[in-house]
Amino acid sequence: MLQRINGAVEPKNKLVRKAFIMLRAFRGAEEGLTSQELSQRARLPKASGHRLIQTLEDIGAVMRGPDGRYRLGMTLVSLSHDVAVEDLLRDSSQTVLKEISDRLDLTVHLGVLQDGMVAHIAQFDDSTHFAAGSRAKERHEAYCSALGKVLLASLSPCALDAFIQDSDFIALTPRTITDPDLLRAEIERVRASGFALDNEEAAPGMRSIAVPICDSDGRTVAAVSATDDAACMDEAQLHEAREALLGAALTIGQKIFRGMALLPV
Repeated sequence: MLQRINGAVEPKNKLVRKAFIMLRAFRGAEEGLTSQELSQRARLPKASGHRLIQTLEDIGAVMRGPDGRYRLGMTLVSLSHDVAVEDLLRDSSQTVLKEISDRLDLTVHLGVLQDGMVAHIAQFDDSTHFAAGSRAKERHEAYCSALGKVLLASLSPCALDAFIQDSDFIALTPRTITDPDLLRAEIERVRASGFALDNEEAAPGMRSIAVPICDSDGRTVAAVSATDDAACMDEAQLHEAREALLGAALTIGQKIFRGMALLPV
């Protein structure tokens, strides 16, 4: 099988070899390189190197961050645990989540579940009238937040049972759900609807809505939320925020996980 590159016909096995050389040009999972830097390290002409990088991006082997630099992508996470999933999520979400925060004047959080807690891995806060009071890299209780409810809804029945049985549910506000049966029913509602609400359950005067970010198999890997003053976040704003978050979650999931479905099982 032959492939035409720069007007010449080249065996495809050479293209595979060049792709591996390109991937090995990264000196670490965290390193970000421009297209020109990758081509130089792989000793490829700039034009053909750029086309090869685009192909690697299409299958998810590399991912371009908001700074225009490439790094190893989620396709390779299944082959190497050296790549931090949280870093890939953060890098791939910045543009789309900041746009939501700016446009809707809301605080937007990106979070994952770690040891039964919500770990905030990114925050975009351009709200001009409300401060959410949390920051990136902080960890918060999962049972009383919109992010946490979405992430708990992704657990298997056995894992959710273990979480409920092993946790002490403290009332952070008068609205916090502390009854295990009521919490289980709330999680079931989240599973059925595909989104979660925090109606002043984590903090007085704060309302949030969250949706999942899913991989190519539909499994929840993270969640994204929008937060505002409870007095301002009416049903119309909740609907607008939910639609924006659902679109962002789909965009982020496709950007990170595209190509993984092509991997052999």
